[in-house]
Amino acid sequence: MKVTLLAYTPNPADIAEISAKTCYSSKPPSEIEPTEDKKVLSNALLSGHTSVLEHAVFTFSIEGISRACSHQLVRHRMASFSQQSQRYVAMDDDIKSNFILPDSFERAFDFEGQNGMGWGSEGCLENFVKDYFIELHTLVERARKCGIPEEDIRYFYPNGMMTNIVVTMNARELLHFFSLRCCNRAQWEIKQLADSMLSICREVCPEIFKYGGANCEQLGYCPEVKSCGRKETLTKIMDGVKK
Repeated sequence: MKVTLLAYTPNPADIAEISAKTCYSSKPPSEIEPTEDKKVLSNALLSGHTSVLEHAVFTFSIEGISRACSHQLVRHRMASFSQQSQRYVAMDDDIKSNFILPDSFERAFDFEGQNGMGWGSEGCLENFVKDYFIELHTLVERARKCGIPEEDIRYFYPNGMMTNIVVTMNARELLHFFSLRCCNRAQWEIKQLADSMLSICREVCPEIFKYGGANCEQLGYCPEVKSCGRKETLTKIMDGVKK
């Protein structure tokens, strides 16, 4: 996985601050000067007035994630996406190198289990992967020779196939994205993606993205039904208050 910030609104914190001040000023936005301490912006964000962040946008290049990950990513609807097409880009030249293999596969194949009932044996994972991709490559080639169009051949490809995508989100949606996907209970790959994007955003605009991260970091409690253990759930806290 490789995450690169391609472009972003210049001086995003200044733009957000000017937007916040406009709501309470008789001056036109063009005459409002941003401040160094960003106190007005901080107060707005702490009060939940995050609409001012929508004026700052960030565009990322995301390379080498799985289709399983990208399917989760595009569920965030307040964003723009341009994704590599499996209809026009042949994926079978080297299918194995264009595939994401989760670490859980390696752990499972290394585990022999009780009474030797696991998958564990020397070279087992390597042989499994090799056989799988030989079979998939053979299937794709046979389909192509039979005249099946590329747009239908892609139906053979698994969710683990790699893809590239350009993503644009405004700062408000990014904070929402981070609140959900930086959570320890998020699926491992999109969490890795969200953590990388947050790290980049904090570097270019700490005034806004110091508020970024899993929901529990801002709320002080876990909003999920089941906590990872990092914070208590609200239900458990309220039960304690009642007692």
